Amino acid sequence: MTSRNQAINRAILITLVVVTSPFARGDEPPAMRVLQTDNGTRFGVFGERMKKPAPTFFVFATSVDDMARFDVYSKTGRELARQGWLYVTLDPPCHGRDAKNGEPAALSGWAHRVKNGEDLMGPFVNRCRDVLDWLIARKYTDPERIAAGGTSRGGLCALHFAAAVPRVKAMVCISPVTNPLALREFAGLKQEQTAGIDAGSLAGKLAGRPIWMSIGNHDQRVGTDDCIATSRRLAAASRKKHPDAVSPVELIVAPSKGHTAIDHAYTRGARFITDVFANDREDRRSDVWWKRTSRLYYATEIEANRAAGAINYTGFCPDLYAFRKPRDL
Repeated sequence: MTSRNQAINRAILITLVVVTSPFARGDEPPAMRVLQTDNGTRFGVFGERMKKPAPTFFVFATSVDDMARFDVYSKTGRELARQGWLYVTLDPPCHGRDAKNGEPAALSGWAHRVKNGEDLMGPFVNRCRDVLDWLIARKYTDPERIAAGGTSRGGLCALHFAAAVPRVKAMVCISPVTNPLALREFAGLKQEQTAGIDAGSLAGKLAGRPIWMSIGNHDQRVGTDDCIATSRRLAAASRKKHPDAVSPVELIVAPSKGHTAIDHAYTRGARFITDVFANDREDRRSDVWWKRTSRLYYATEIEANRAAGAINYTGFCPDLYAFRKPRDL
């Protein structure tokens, strides 16, 4: 091969690497930058502003600063970034800069505020809305391609954000808090005190929008049964709003240890979001969207069925059934 041909081939290879690489240099995920809106709302953004407004994923779990340190919680965002998405995070209530002097932190702070009759989610949602408006105004974010998600308490935060902001078109909740009374921090509180923050109370506002949830089959921290019950309410609300349409609510219950994510939860969540926005442009593919009223199923014996190329679906919802070859187990 001549030196000229070698040079051409090297140039082609470099071009292919630049074009096809998930991130600009190597395979490193985007670093988080801390920005602030004109109203003083602090947030973290992963990725740079692109030439065109980008699809944007809001992800919640812990404080902004901790999200930069504990990258497990932003794995769905990293997967989406490979396809040109930005992802953004804010402090949940009682985390980071939202913590108040003299009150407990984190979920104990949630219970403290609820017990005292404070609005737990309203100020958080307003901060999220402020950040979204700022990102859209500055051409970071495509206003037609917005999703939200989170892990544990972050999943409930994502649902509240989406319920208040119809622009959020899809949600991904991994091992989410759905009923605050399932949390030990809320011991002694009553249902009427938490009714406004319970995920099921958001069903009417979320009806018709795609929601993906996953949880371990024995999660005693946030309550597997509570998550199942919430998925039923979400699916029922979607059926009520669109009686002739598929209810786009999916729940995977699978083996996991305690309050941990099921296998491949973050990757599956990213694929769900990708499918949702791809389906805005094409008909729903039969291997992704199920032709049943709800997409609630129970996945068991994953390892045993890996070789067979299928998942077994069992028991607690006999009128719902579907079988497909899984794309990634």
